[in-house]
Amino acid sequence: MNIELLRARDPEHWMKACAIRALTLDAVAGANSGHSGMPMGMADVATVLFSRHMKFDASAPGWPDRDRFILSAGHGSMLLYSLLYLSGYPEMTHEQIKAFRQLGSRTAGHPEFGHAPGIETTTGPLGQGLANAVGFALAEEILRAQFGPKLVNHHTYVIAGDGCLMEGVSHEAIGLAGRQELSKLIVFWDDNGITIDGKVDLADRTDQIARFKASGWSVFDCDGHNPDEIDAAISDAKKTSKPAMIACKSHIALGSAAQDTAKGHGALTDAQVVADTKAAYGWTADPYEVPAEIKSAWEEIGRRGAGAHAEWRARLEAAPASRQKEFARIMAGEPPKKLGATVKALKRKYLETMPKLATRKASEIALEAINAIMPETVGGSADLTGSNNTLTGDLGIHTPENRKGRYIHYGIREHGMAAAMNGMSLHGGIRPYGGTFMAFTDYARPAMRLSALMKQPVVYVMTHDSIGLGEDGPTHQPVEHLAMLRATPNCRLFRPADATETAEAWELAFEARETPSVLALSRQGLPSVRGTYKTKNLVAQGAYVLADAEGKRQAILMATGSEVSVALAARDLLQADGIGTRVVSMPCWELFEEQDEATRRRVLPGGPVRVAVEAGIRFGWDRWLFGERGKREKSGFVGMHDFGASAPADQLYEHFGITAEAVAGKARALLDGNWKPDPRV
Repeated sequence: MNIELLRARDPEHWMKACAIRALTLDAVAGANSGHSGMPMGMADVATVLFSRHMKFDASAPGWPDRDRFILSAGHGSMLLYSLLYLSGYPEMTHEQIKAFRQLGSRTAGHPEFGHAPGIETTTGPLGQGLANAVGFALAEEILRAQFGPKLVNHHTYVIAGDGCLMEGVSHEAIGLAGRQELSKLIVFWDDNGITIDGKVDLADRTDQIARFKASGWSVFDCDGHNPDEIDAAISDAKKTSKPAMIACKSHIALGSAAQDTAKGHGALTDAQVVADTKAAYGWTADPYEVPAEIKSAWEEIGRRGAGAHAEWRARLEAAPASRQKEFARIMAGEPPKKLGATVKALKRKYLETMPKLATRKASEIALEAINAIMPETVGGSADLTGSNNTLTGDLGIHTPENRKGRYIHYGIREHGMAAAMNGMSLHGGIRPYGGTFMAFTDYARPAMRLSALMKQPVVYVMTHDSIGLGEDGPTHQPVEHLAMLRATPNCRLFRPADATETAEAWELAFEARETPSVLALSRQGLPSVRGTYKTKNLVAQGAYVLADAEGKRQAILMATGSEVSVALAARDLLQADGIGTRVVSMPCWELFEEQDEATRRRVLPGGPVRVAVEAGIRFGWDRWLFGERGKREKSGFVGMHDFGASAPADQLYEHFGITAEAVAGKARALLDGNWKPDPRV
């Protein structure tokens, strides 16, 4: 690569781009870790994008109608941090650049949402940023249809590398974007031909251009180091009616001794290599320093969007007051005041009728009422709409022909669905929920983890939550999944026992501001268990006394979901023998853990024997069985200890011993002092 030619072609552009490269070299060397090569290779593309195309105002990073920039190749985080610092984002200071990869800094090894304005999403797990971007673009389309292009009209730009495109989620995301014709989505492919192990063709020979075209994208290409070609490609991409991919032929670790090699992917920390590379660039400033004229030029780029921002603000203020208020509400993620009253009305109805409903059906009924008052909800399913019960009558199907549609057919793309929902939530103005079978959380898991890490209130509707789904068998019957989700920090798992608990769970899910929710819902019909009306949302406590002991309290039965009715039936058997028995419904452990000690003690006092029943593995239950004033020798568990089987649900419950008789028998044995350690624990 002729560096002298690049320097001479457009000196002003070259020095702005080299500011990114030099800061990257200094920060990675200072941290003695990181990834130098990608920022060095894509600095020209990023400089052209920010200086000639990006609509943003560095002084107002939260401007709702800004263009979004997503660095899917998150290992190259110094590209993003340099852009934010150079263009004048207030919180990305010189000190933060120097603190790259240090404890407590905003400049983490991979970009983390919430660390600093301008970091639109957490990337690093390759492909996630690309898949999030599909959600950003979907949110833009939906909100533009609702509020008009005067208030919503912006692009989502993504830099993705070979690793992003090899990850399976990229295929799901690319296919969904192509089908939805997301013309405001533009992806730059960093086509440098290098991965950690060596050249890309060691592992892959995909024709990416043909792949994107086959998925319904417009495709362009450019020399990733020629600013005029880059500019022209972006201009063309903005004109197409499809999502666009720009193949940018680039050189990883440009200008260094490691250029175009696998070594260039990682940390270039050798002092001589850094010095030689800067010399090749013509960069003479001290480490971490940017010459004043270059920094000033970048700061002018950061100010350039202030006029467009002011014009947008004037358009917003010219809108009717009610429209302004609604726009502000949904962008802030605030639920409507009617939400609580809507759920209370459902609870009163259920008390009158005491229906026997699968909680997936109860979820649909709740959504029918809630979607009508929350225009920001956007539902969907991974090709299981009729099974997940996620589509309600007033949503409309989202297609290129119906941008006001609020229901998305994601196809068999659980991972892509979850990642897109993260993007919609991060964009703002959308409260996404999406469904699949509970067992298929395995497919969606990487993006679900990021929902929790990024504190995004995405709602996952996971139906067919146990062996109760029946004949589909152990491939579809979740056994370990409840434990897996409960083990995830900042994730609320709701497993409601009936229609009332389901409605309350939805209220809490849509009230959440920084926590994703998973609703584990039954396929089979469940009886109503809440026999009295309570204004209070009892699920909000996490666990509560559903039925108390008559006479001296000797046993406490704890259960979730479909097994709450099993516990109630066991209580009847025990009470008939004069054994005072309390039943505690525990629809959300995480919320119960948040309660104060006095509340938890009232629900789970010391003394009585305890038996938990759940059609899942025991893992996690010991927290409640012999923690919280319980004792190991006075506790037992009734549930699953292996995978399920294919048979009708009632036969499976009998076969695996999840019955009222088994629960009552366990409690009697504990009271009789016949406790023995369970060898399966």
